[in-house]
Amino acid sequence: MTGMDVKVSTLAERPDRLPAVLAMADTWPEFVTNDPVGNAHYGRIPTELPQYALFAEDERGEVVAHAYSVPFSLAAEGRGALPARGWDQTLLWAFADLRRGTRPDTVSAISVVIAPHAQGHGLSGVMLSAMRDNARAHGFREVVAPVRPNAKHGEPHTPITEYAHRVRPDGLPEDPWLRVHARAGATIDSVAPASMTVSASLEDWRRWTGLPFDTPGDVEVPGALVPVRCEPERGYAVYVEPNVWMRHPL
Repeated sequence: MTGMDVKVSTLAERPDRLPAVLAMADTWPEFVTNDPVGNAHYGRIPTELPQYALFAEDERGEVVAHAYSVPFSLAAEGRGALPARGWDQTLLWAFADLRRGTRPDTVSAISVVIAPHAQGHGLSGVMLSAMRDNARAHGFREVVAPVRPNAKHGEPHTPITEYAHRVRPDGLPEDPWLRVHARAGATIDSVAPASMTVSASLEDWRRWTGLPFDTPGDVEVPGALVPVRCEPERGYAVYVEPNVWMRHPL
């Protein structure tokens, strides 16, 4: 249950709220917002696929959460399985399908973002449920999600497969965000070992993190699910984020 009374709409229904949705504060680590695939495509969702861009307003009309998803064809030639490149690949597929007019058969969650002051009220579950309902209303029978386990950053060296399958005594996942999905009826399909890739200069990494990035090897970065690989002799560091594919039958 949520402790906040919210109204959920799509940007297709309320295009006037686009500026407020885009202006809502978030808590993403800065490096996450510098994934080149995300930079190229994430911002297209609210304008090109507004019927899949949900947002929640509180009783004062303030936007306190948004949730983006994209339709794509999982059954298209060369696909079939949920991709190892997870989040990045799904965005590429979705916008390629949109451009070509390919009929979608699946909806993928892309993000659920809660305003910092509205966290802790169960809104992530509300938005996930609304995303499922929206996909069902558009005639889809499944939602998939490349889930970013939100407590994994606390143990960046634990293999993602081991982490993802940890369960509590009640059988639900140990990770809080995986647990929200499981409570909504989802099951784990597979791991996406390279769901997002951020490759940038050491100068960029220093600016984003405040860390020196001056020694070769793995660097633990706050908010990163796995260590960032630093190569000072090349002047570069690379972050390859794993996610967990979960399937929601509708």
